This record gives sequence, structure tokens and C-alpha cells, in this order.
Amino acid sequence: MYSKLQYISQGETIETQLYNIHQALDAGCNWVQMRFKNQTAQDTFTLAEAVKLLCEEYLATFIVNDDLHLAKRIAADGVHLGLTDTKIDEARAILGSTKIIGGTANTVEDIHNHVQNGCDYIGLGPFRFTATKEKLSPILGLSGYFDILQKMKKNKIEIPVYAIGGITLRDVNPLMETGIHGIAVSGIITESLEKKILIQQLNEKLYANVIV
Repeated sequence: MYSKLQYISQGETIETQLYNIHQALDAGCNWVQMRFKNQTAQDTFTLAEAVKLLCEEYLATFIVNDDLHLAKRIAADGVHLGLTDTKIDEARAILGSTKIIGGTANTVEDIHNHVQNGCDYIGLGPFRFTATKEKLSPILGLSGYFDILQKMKKNKIEIPVYAIGGITLRDVNPLMETGIHGIAVSGIITESLEKKILIQQLNEKLYANVIV
């Protein structure tokens, strides 16, 4: 099953991105989504090649944000697509059946469409306001997650759902109670001075009710 903790990379330069990703992997993250917006194709490719090698070294899952053709070109583990990016079914046709395709969602209708089109997991959000993303969809809050997860249950829609958007350590327990699979975070890990401890604490909460 997919890791319950996803790290979404941050940094305006290749060097900063690599530093942040390496730190996250070293501290125990095993799922990296490379998010490197508004950069040249060459820089993005250079970063992706380096991140792929790092993720292989740490046996971590490597997902490329938005750039379907880059994900295919470097044989990443998969791609994460926003609501305005390539359609999930088109991505599936290009990447094939073995790659992971994640999709952003803000409503139960978004999730339903993604599932029908062959999506593997959902990034549902935003939980609260976050400065890392421009053009935010309506904020969901705890009640929004609870409502959407209940509707999914009622309609027998089964797919791993990750909460995303300004999540802190104290949010994890109440979020997990809504029925989500895990969380996708960036700032909380990037800015932490005690990454190993933080990731351990996050995983303890995320896996608290998992029967091994």
C-alpha cells in the first residue's frame, strides 16, 4: 500500500530543491513528489534526474508534479496531476498501467471523475490556507473532509485519499479520523530543524491504527 506520508518538494533553485529532498529522505520520508514550478525545461529535467537517483538510493517512491512527459521521459514512479493539468485517462494512456497517477481534488465529484478515469490516489484539499500554492480551491477544513469521505463511503468509492494544505502535527489525528489514507506536506518538513523527530511523530500518528 502507498506510504501515508508524502513530501512535496520546495525550493526555487535546483540546489535548494536537492538539499530539501535529500534532507527529507535522510530523515525517513519514502515518498517524494517533485514540485518545481515556473522553471526552464532543462533545469526541471536536470533536477528530476538527480531526484530520481536519490529516491532510488533511499528506495523511495518518486512522483513528478504536473509534467507528464517528463515523468515518462525519466521513468519516474508516476505523476501527480492538478485539476487543470492533463486528464487522468490521457495520462494513463501515455504512462501505461504500471505507473502511479495521482489527481488533485476539491469535491466528491472531482474524486468520482478521477476514479472513473483510472486514478490511483487523490490529493484532496486544501485543508487550510497555504502560501505554497497559487489559485487555491475553496478551503475544506475538517468538516469538508468528513463530509466528502462520508459521501465516498455511501457511493462505494474506494481510493486512497491524502489531505493537503497547511497541515501541522496536531492536525493529523483529527484528519485521520475522517477516513483519509494519509497526508501530503511540504513546509512543515522543509522548515523543521528536527526532521527525523518530526517524521517519526507524523508516522506514529498516521500509522497508529494500522494492524501489522
